Amino acid sequence: MSHEDATHGPAPLNAVDPEPMHRAVDALAAALHEYVGTAVGVRAEFGAAEADEDPRILALENRVGTLNAGLFDALHDALGMHPDLTSSVWEPEDDDHEHPHEHELPEGIERAEAFYLGFVVAAPREGADMTLDGVIDMLDEAGEQATARLAEGGYDVVEWAASRGAAPGFGDDEDEEDDE
Repeated sequence: MSHEDATHGPAPLNAVDPEPMHRAVDALAAALHEYVGTAVGVRAEFGAAEADEDPRILALENRVGTLNAGLFDALHDALGMHPDLTSSVWEPEDDDHEHPHEHELPEGIERAEAFYLGFVVAAPREGADMTLDGVIDMLDEAGEQATARLAEGGYDVVEWAASRGAAPGFGDDEDEEDDE
């Protein structure tokens, strides 16, 4: 992906063929529909935790991710844009009910948001000094360093956690030993 061509320049682009981008969207949409159908079927067979790890689901998630990367490339190659099409954003509900992930904020702080940095880590090669169990320790240490840097930058880190297997559920269990 070159950033030296006209697609990345300051001038507007003319005569862009949208067809490759539409094909990428159609392929992604078809895979998402297949995922929904498969997920409904797998969930009818298994509990939620087992369904999350079902090979059919994992294969389709990989396929969706690959097709999403293909869509990114199609848009990037044709338009020079860097689309953020994989973020999940939940809008706040317009009610006065307490939300499950609300945090007690220090006085003067208006809002806080949860941020996640995820890793999928494969087992190390045979003979390596580390195991998968050591990854959480490494991430915990990195979390401490990130918290310190954020605090130095003036941010108030209300809560942080390192977790294995799923994103941490902030506020779900006050006794979790990995919460800091």
